[in-house]
Amino acid sequence: MKTVAGQTDRVVVVGAGLSGLAAALHLVGAGRRVTVLERADHPGGRVGLYRGDDYEIDSGATILTMPELIDEALGAVGHTRESVGLEILAMAPAYRARFDDGSVVGVYSDPAEMTAEVTRVRDAAAGQRYRRLRGWLQGIYESEFAQFMDTNFDSPLDMVRYPHKRTALLKLVRLGGFGRLGPRVRTLMGDERLARLFSFQALFAGTAPDQALAVYGAIPYMDTCLGVYYPVGGMRAIADALARAFTAAGGTLELRTEVTGIDYTGRRATGVRTADGRTLPCDAVVVTADIGSLERFGLRRRRGLRASPSAVIAHGTVPAEIAATWPVQAHHTIDFGREWDRTFTEIAARPGWRGGSAHGNGKLMSDPSLLLTRPALTDPSLYIDRAQQRIDAAGHLTGTVRHEPLSLLAPCPNLDAAPLDWDRLGPFYLRELLQILEDRGYQGISEHFRIDHLDTPQTWKDRGMLAGTPFSAAHLFRQTGPFRTRNLVRDRDNVVLAGSGTVPGVGVPTVLLSGKLAATRITGDLRHARAASSPAGAVALPHNH
Repeated sequence: MKTVAGQTDRVVVVGAGLSGLAAALHLVGAGRRVTVLERADHPGGRVGLYRGDDYEIDSGATILTMPELIDEALGAVGHTRESVGLEILAMAPAYRARFDDGSVVGVYSDPAEMTAEVTRVRDAAAGQRYRRLRGWLQGIYESEFAQFMDTNFDSPLDMVRYPHKRTALLKLVRLGGFGRLGPRVRTLMGDERLARLFSFQALFAGTAPDQALAVYGAIPYMDTCLGVYYPVGGMRAIADALARAFTAAGGTLELRTEVTGIDYTGRRATGVRTADGRTLPCDAVVVTADIGSLERFGLRRRRGLRASPSAVIAHGTVPAEIAATWPVQAHHTIDFGREWDRTFTEIAARPGWRGGSAHGNGKLMSDPSLLLTRPALTDPSLYIDRAQQRIDAAGHLTGTVRHEPLSLLAPCPNLDAAPLDWDRLGPFYLRELLQILEDRGYQGISEHFRIDHLDTPQTWKDRGMLAGTPFSAAHLFRQTGPFRTRNLVRDRDNVVLAGSGTVPGVGVPTVLLSGKLAATRITGDLRHARAASSPAGAVALPHNH
């Protein structure tokens, strides 16, 4: 494996998202002096945070899988969840899915529970087909994780050059991993609607299930079989915990610090410039900025990247007594539209060219499939009691009304596929989505959902994200594994990338891996480097949820 040559004692990490914090922890654990620079006033990156007047809500990723990767990052400096005050709960069900006929299915990671649920909504034969599907997904995941996700590639030839990778590749071929995910899942499951539960995750990778390679079965395996989790206090608690461990281990974290550029001597970075006029000297740099913003760091973005679809996400609060009447009571609810296949055709349309300029043919969903997130159902500390004189359902005068945080996510085309005027369109489209939910039985949502923050492709674009999508480059074959943007920058000797735009890709577990892989490019084998530096055992740190 190629690594950064020369001295690497002083490392600057640009960005305190999960990939940056993971990289920083692994680097400190390997004995490097590390400074993390973050422009926001809190760590987290795309694990974002919106602060309302009397509440906070996750404004980025809301689904956590594979929490053991958090443990691995904390363990790099001798810490544990307990020592940093991070509590993570297993969720059962992980989701509830609602279909257009009103039927509801829970998604459980426990095989017996999920078999029983499939049997309940279909029959015993369907339960057995689920078991076969689960076994196939497990085979895909186990063949792929160590050799193609948790690894650095120097060349696509690495897949056949090394015997262990070659063996894993042959197993993927035998499993049909280079066929299409959607058709394979439907064949194994034997039911189109239930198959959605084990293939919609391809959207996270930026492709329609029927177009995604079957190797992406690793994503629904992580999602539906390894389990979905919730960190008490919200997803932001993960970033806070990683940051506490990092600073306790001797790292330096500077918030509200905008990086304006990197100084180079020839091919080598020598300093990182900040908006307050400083230049921090460095021996190596880890850049976690979105792949759409690399140019401002003197780095070239790979040409011809196709971006994933984007999303419209509304955050706010709703009276708990209104939400309690809705047809599904779950932390995560996927409300599927009838025209599932058409949805992907609309939002995942390819950008084209007309008259010498970009011209997208993407469309908004004509029959939306939507994700509603209600974290207070898992974490009651998130309820908000607001002063308001009113008569309650029992006819008594009360001075408070309990509210809960609510997020609504609607997939949509990115700005390359559909260059829409989101500043104008956003509020109108949101009202349309709320009316659709109202018509589907979510009574009162259009009137009582107080929206405090709205993200659209334009707001993502304004933050420097590729084509206005928070899901980065799509996982097409030519943008996957050894073909994805490399983390070791080709024309810079000591700059390494981390985050969703580089290997292994999009998602909370994969960006945590990305940080570790970036650190490995600087330190070499982390196991050997860590043994040499011998971090101290865990000491409990002060914390607040």
